[in-house]
Amino acid sequence: MKKDRKRKKDRKREKGLTGRHALHTLVVLGLLGTSAYLTVELREKQDVTAPPVQSVSGAGATSGSKPASGERRFERLANPARTVVRAADGGVLATFTDGARTAVLTGASRTFTEPKYTSAKVTTDSWVRLLPEAWKEGSEKSAWFKDWFSKSLGSKDPDIFAFAMEYLEGAPQKKDAQGVPYSGDAQFGPLNPNGSVAGDLRLEQSDFYDYLGIPYRFRDGTVEQPEAARFRAMDCSGFVRTVFGYRARYPLMAKDVKGDGLPRTANGMARLSPGVPVLELTGKRPDATDRLQPGDLVFFDIDKRTGERLDHVGIYMGLDTDGKPRFVSSREEANGPTFGDKGGTARLDGNGFYAAGLRSAKRL
Repeated sequence: MKKDRKRKKDRKREKGLTGRHALHTLVVLGLLGTSAYLTVELREKQDVTAPPVQSVSGAGATSGSKPASGERRFERLANPARTVVRAADGGVLATFTDGARTAVLTGASRTFTEPKYTSAKVTTDSWVRLLPEAWKEGSEKSAWFKDWFSKSLGSKDPDIFAFAMEYLEGAPQKKDAQGVPYSGDAQFGPLNPNGSVAGDLRLEQSDFYDYLGIPYRFRDGTVEQPEAARFRAMDCSGFVRTVFGYRARYPLMAKDVKGDGLPRTANGMARLSPGVPVLELTGKRPDATDRLQPGDLVFFDIDKRTGERLDHVGIYMGLDTDGKPRFVSSREEANGPTFGDKGGTARLDGNGFYAAGLRSAKRL
């Protein structure tokens, strides 16, 4: 893995460039190999629809089977303040946290494996989706929620985990209607001419628009241009911005600034982004991780050169089949997104590289 550092310098900005023009002039096509392809086992196969290229704001609609009938109970819990939906038999159907858009719904069981980098498997019935707006106490009475919940509970439309798995090594390439490859095997970044296997082998600072190979206009009017050398690459924060922003439609910020969207770097996400702190940032390793739920962002300080700056971010997946807390992130050592153990055990317990560097967590 590699940490995030300050934003790219001297990047050319171009105002007023249209998405259609960019698509016809800057898209680079090519198929990547499918060796060591990640296997994702579903009880039923799900179809994937390509997202629009030029929008990351707002909430995409979902569709799926109708939720199971029967009485439902909305229960309030604390630490953090949240609403849990229970079925008539007491089983948990969904969890909504006050101030967060991230929701966890119970659905079909899935097993994620990545045998090239780990023997661990993550079997989960948690489906992580984004609410149209941040949750607050009593939202279950809102018309928007009733419509969203009826469509989302039981749906097998791709969720945060499904999106994340589409960038692991060997994942097949998929293209949108304009021919832009929007998913498939991603690299961490181009080789560093001054790097080595022992340190800084690959350059960081590759964002979602670098991976796509298209210019992107942010809501504040900033236009970022992709670098050809970074095509099909995303660093750790670029991976999170791809999954939550480009694919799941969480708003994105152009830089590390406070606002209603995800900032550019891991440090910016931890300190400036909206959402709910789940593991407080104290400068030390959290005493426990039991407050985490699938889909939470986990932040690390693993490079002494960055001081107090947090330099890595991942997405918490839940417990693996050995009962160990595991996360997925883009890392230099694996040259891209992985939940495997190359370069350090991808667990949050014990005294491994990443576990020792864990500093905080946030629920978007």
